[in-house]
Amino acid sequence: MKFLSDGKEYRGSSAVEIVDALKRDAFGDGHEDVSLRQFLADSLAQFGDRIPRRELEVSDRLDAETLALSYLCLRDEFGLGELRDAVGEGAREG
Repeated sequence: MKFLSDGKEYRGSSAVEIVDALKRDAFGDGHEDVSLRQFLADSLAQFGDRIPRRELEVSDRLDAETLALSYLCLRDEFGLGELRDAVGEGAREG
């Protein structure tokens, strides 16, 4: 799986790995102090002017992988990055 953002390519075997890399770039050495859910909420809030408000909620009911993949798909959908080689991508193009 690959995600392109701001001229940089992030690779991982899961969406969580890619989001962790984005988090590491955003926070440096302190990235472990920020939870995945907090990073997603803060990041989505920064895109509030480009992503509809209803899409900005980070659900407590979803597991980490589902949340991370949803986040990457949302950014892709609204032109805030490009998700490539994701599971099921062929079905999306179909």
